[in-house]
Amino acid sequence: MAQSRTERRGSYAKGVAKREEILERALEVIAREGYRGASVKELAEAVGLSQAGLLHYFDSKEELFTAILRKRDEVDSIGFGLYAPDGSIAHGDLQAGYLGVIRHNADVPGLVQLFARLSVDAADPEHAAHDFFVERGRTLREVFTDSITERQASGGLAPGIDPAALARIFQAVADGLQVQWMLEPDIDMAAITEALFIALDPRTDPNEESGRGAAS
Repeated sequence: MAQSRTERRGSYAKGVAKREEILERALEVIAREGYRGASVKELAEAVGLSQAGLLHYFDSKEELFTAILRKRDEVDSIGFGLYAPDGSIAHGDLQAGYLGVIRHNADVPGLVQLFARLSVDAADPEHAAHDFFVERGRTLREVFTDSITERQASGGLAPGIDPAALARIFQAVADGLQVQWMLEPDIDMAAITEALFIALDPRTDPNEESGRGAAS
C-alpha cells in the first residue's frame, strides 16, 4: 500500500530531525575526541545507529563531514552574534563576534583539524565539500566587505583600501592562523587577528600601550 501524504510528511520530518541529531552529536564527539579519533563508527554509535544506518542520511563520509562543518558555522554564527536565528545577518559588532568564534576554535581542536583537512581536499571541484567552501568564503567576504565599508565611513578602519581586498585579507589571516595554531598550539589566534584590526584603525596611537599584544 502506498504511503499517504501525511505519512510521507511524517517520515520526512523524522528524517530531518534525526539528521540534526547526528550533526549535533558529531560536533560534540569531534570536539572531544579530535578529527582523527572520531570515526564514522564512533559517530554512528553516538546516535545509536550502525555505520550503514548513519550514512543513510548522507551520500558519503565526505558529505557527512561537510554537513558537520556547515552545522558548526550555523551554531557559531548565531552563538557569537554574526547571524540572527532566522539566518539573516545580525547588525551587531562584527569584530567582537568574529574574535569570539576564533577564541572558541581554540577549545575545539578536532573541528579545526576537520576544517583544515577538508578545505585542502575541497580544492578538487568534484569533492563533496567544494561548493560549501566556495560559498562559505563568498558569504564571509560579503559580510566583511559591508562591515568594513561602514567602519571606513565612520573612521574606524583605514580609508583608501578596497573593502573587498580587506575582507580577503581577514579571511586569509583567520584560515592561515588555524594551520599555524595546529603546529604551534601556544599561538593566540584571536589576539593576532585583533592586532590586525588595531593596526588598520587610523585612530590607534602607535606609541600607546594597548595591553592586547598578540602572542607569537
